[in-house]
Amino acid sequence: MSPSTLRSALAFSVLINLGVLAALGWQKLASDGLPMPSGAQTTLSRELQLSPGQLQRWHDAEAPFLALLHASGADIQKHRDELIQAIFSGDVDRARIDRAQASIADLQNRQQQLVIEQLLRERDILDAQQREKLAQLLMQDPIGPSGFERMHRE
Repeated sequence: MSPSTLRSALAFSVLINLGVLAALGWQKLASDGLPMPSGAQTTLSRELQLSPGQLQRWHDAEAPFLALLHASGADIQKHRDELIQAIFSGDVDRARIDRAQASIADLQNRQQQLVIEQLLRERDILDAQQREKLAQLLMQDPIGPSGFERMHRE
């Protein structure tokens, strides 16, 4: 494989992983609203066996992250809708399509950085055993087909 192909494959893989993380965050926001109040247990905090001090720090770091993740998801959705409209409009405007696609890529890159920064904050809160557990949970998370793929298969 050429370096260009490998970079493209890596970028695609990172975007899929980011999509999974964003979907999980979006699902949490959709079902629970904004993050749990500080001190409240969640399935993940119970799984990681966070101490009360860790739990407080976890929630303090999680609240702004989830709010930013929610906002970035809404921005991506807005540009995605624009992209779909540009693709299926009466007259195809490649420049409009390219602008929408570039905006989505930029927003996804920012969202990926947001997720990485949050994971680094969480890493600082956890002890070695908890970090290993969180890493295992993240790696077990199935990537699965995208909604677009499912829509075309079902």
